[in-house]
Amino acid sequence: MSLSTWLNRHAQNAVGALGTLSRNPVATALTVTVIGIALALPAALGVLVQSGRTLAGDWADVRDFSVYLAPGIGLDRAEALARELRVRPGVESVRVISAGTAVAELSKDPGFAGALAALEANPLPHTLVVRPLVSVDGAALEKLGAEVQKSNGVDLVKLDLEWAKRLSAVLDFLRRLGLITGGLLIAAVVIVVGNTIRLDIQNRSAEIEVAKLLGATDAFVRRPFLYLGLWYGLLGGVVAMLILLIGLWALGEPITRLAGLYGSSFELGGATGGSLLAVLAGGVLAGWGGAWTAVARHLAAIQPKIA
Repeated sequence: MSLSTWLNRHAQNAVGALGTLSRNPVATALTVTVIGIALALPAALGVLVQSGRTLAGDWADVRDFSVYLAPGIGLDRAEALARELRVRPGVESVRVISAGTAVAELSKDPGFAGALAALEANPLPHTLVVRPLVSVDGAALEKLGAEVQKSNGVDLVKLDLEWAKRLSAVLDFLRRLGLITGGLLIAAVVIVVGNTIRLDIQNRSAEIEVAKLLGATDAFVRRPFLYLGLWYGLLGGVVAMLILLIGLWALGEPITRLAGLYGSSFELGGATGGSLLAVLAGGVLAGWGGAWTAVARHLAAIQPKIA
């Protein structure tokens, strides 16, 4: 068989399968909608997790921790330690606050101005403000703080890990929930498509028997049903993309307004081209897999009866 003949047969089967779907618009629409909803839910969870990571990045100043140098340590040592920390893995930036700058800032507060004026010497140490990378989790942040605490001239490292652990735990929970939900819903798509193809095989059992009686191979009989599953998955993927885009559009403005009330510029992340292609590919693979499952199980049971 030539390549052109092989391609023509596949094209005919693909167009024929699409024609079969168009002849049953209501049933096709219901099946495709169910598939679309099943695919849209894990995609929405993925966008939520990604938005959470973006929000964690917006809270970068909350991730900062302070390194207080011991009394009597000079500014040159503070600058040297800052240079050492800037090249450490997991550190985004280090800012040096000299004792003079710190006391000047406190003097602007009426509550501290009088007390500072009564002191003969500056009681504040030089301070480093370390900003870790967003990718650094709670455990790595704790390890980094412990290592900095051992550095020469460091008196105290003030590190609040509770928020980092909570946020990391929430994002990890949502990520795993998305994976589990996605797996279950993809399995549901396979079952829905498989059951739909099974019913179609049963309705066309007489036609299949005649085709096999005339010498049709299993591949020839199987191909139209596989393309049916492919179209179900592809159209379901398109519906899932539309549901996802419409949902993000509908929720975007209220979430932005709510974040603004709390003084945040957070915006709900949109679906990227890669995520939309993943939804479409997942639909195609699930549809094809469901059709293959149904065909492999039920098509072999239909054999021509010779009187």
